[in-house]
Amino acid sequence: MMNKTLRSSLSGASRNTVSSWFKSGSPWVWLNAGAVAISLVLVIGLISLIAVRGLGHFWPGQVMVADYQVPNQTVRTVAGEIVDSEEVSAARLETSGLEASDSEELFTRDLLKQGNRDLSGADFVWIVDEWLSNRSYPEEIMVLERREWGNFYGFLESVQQEGTTVAAGGAAYAVFQERLTRALEIYEAIYQIEKHDIGSVNASMEQLRLAERRLELSGNVDPVQLAELEAERKLLDQQYQQLEQQLGDLYRSFNRDSFTAKSIDGQVLDQPISKVVRAWQPNTMTLSDKFGFYFDKVAEFILDDPREANTEGGVFPAIFGTVMMVILMSIMVTPFGVVAAVYLREYANQGWLTRAIRVAVNNLAGVPSIVYGVFGLGFFIYFAGAQVDQLLFPEALPSPTFGTPGLLWASITLALLTLPVVIVATEEGLSRIPRSVREGSLALGATKAETLWRVVLPMASPAMMTGLILAVARAAGEVAPLMLVGVVKLAPSLPLDGNYPYLHLDQKFMHLGFHIFDVGFQSPNVEAARPLVYATALLLVIVIAVLNLSAVAIRNHLREKYKSLED
Repeated sequence: MMNKTLRSSLSGASRNTVSSWFKSGSPWVWLNAGAVAISLVLVIGLISLIAVRGLGHFWPGQVMVADYQVPNQTVRTVAGEIVDSEEVSAARLETSGLEASDSEELFTRDLLKQGNRDLSGADFVWIVDEWLSNRSYPEEIMVLERREWGNFYGFLESVQQEGTTVAAGGAAYAVFQERLTRALEIYEAIYQIEKHDIGSVNASMEQLRLAERRLELSGNVDPVQLAELEAERKLLDQQYQQLEQQLGDLYRSFNRDSFTAKSIDGQVLDQPISKVVRAWQPNTMTLSDKFGFYFDKVAEFILDDPREANTEGGVFPAIFGTVMMVILMSIMVTPFGVVAAVYLREYANQGWLTRAIRVAVNNLAGVPSIVYGVFGLGFFIYFAGAQVDQLLFPEALPSPTFGTPGLLWASITLALLTLPVVIVATEEGLSRIPRSVREGSLALGATKAETLWRVVLPMASPAMMTGLILAVARAAGEVAPLMLVGVVKLAPSLPLDGNYPYLHLDQKFMHLGFHIFDVGFQSPNVEAARPLVYATALLLVIVIAVLNLSAVAIRNHLREKYKSLED
């Protein structure tokens, strides 16, 4: 009887303890802490996966040469880099050389980057690791990164100058590297002339054509002005002819040298050295050589233009376009969002109409982004852009200036997309400012406008920056609306350059988010594009983080500056 009573007492005490523990709120604290910890682990894991898959692409791997024999088939020699491996069953292997009893056996399948797409038809091929034999890593095997057709794996035979062999055998590689360095220097000179010098001349000639057309449309054709325009055109023609002559000389020198190489299966490749971006012998590289190569490739990825349907080269135009669009969007959305929030909070009568407007603003924040893209295409481009062309650029018609997708309309569309976020965040900041602060300012003789400008808005500036941070975080990663209002696969020039008017708001541009979509889903070479998708995604995360951290630093500075006023 006593034991039963004791057990009953302990049970009641236990229930009371559990009940009081739940009432204290500790379980919910632990639950929230666990959810935050899991979220952090998932985010860190995702970023780590993207970083490893993306940045690992630039490390120079060893090139293997081996005999490969599929059961019941002849032996062939393969060469390349093993970039991935997986365990598969025999039933999944595309071969008829296995017996039915072996269909459940597991094999290791390797993804071999063999290059030589112009010779073999495919950059990558799956091979079974167990069917490889006589593996070796010859020091003389060479990898060429080319401007077209991807990498070449093989052995250098000879180097020619204008058809005459200047080096062959073991001495050819050193001579090849010297000629390649020369070719790259000439390529930079050609790029400077074609991209900048000739581009500047063409832009000036287009300005002259538009000026002449403007005179014709005005009906006041002044012979003196026409003569001045013609004189400027002649000067530009002379500059163009000189640049063309320089370009012709450079191209003749650029294509002077060529080389002969042989692939592992005996096919011969004869190409100009001008088609090569870089050459290396990975099996002879030291650790310091590999690090130097790695950082050179990463720098190329960040600073160069894309090549080969965006699967080679860099992504600098996409970085530039993303940052430029976000800056313009921020410049547009901040004043409009702040003005709307100030009116709703400080001036508007707090009746049913104001409450309805707030509900509408909150609902706008949940509208799918593609709807904003369709609205931007229909209203900003087809309507507003066409009207701007009629009023300000009639000389350029029928070619549209602003009546076509471009940087301006993309920035305005995303500003409209993120406007509700800025309005809501600013209103919340204004509502947290004590009424006594406003009354004190008014009591000291300040007007309502002076109170708003000198006291209320500075104190609410951290909340404005919070809204801007949220706007930047959303806008920088948007892709769907941009596909309709200005983003393209490849933009021939940057929207900011040295040609008048310097900032070309009418130009189409590249974007990191769209670049990821294009490389990942539109590329004909899926295996080559996959690591670039990871690398570009990591770069987009870094760009968004830098933009957000810059805004956070400004917000924290403003918060500390006006903290004394809040106290």
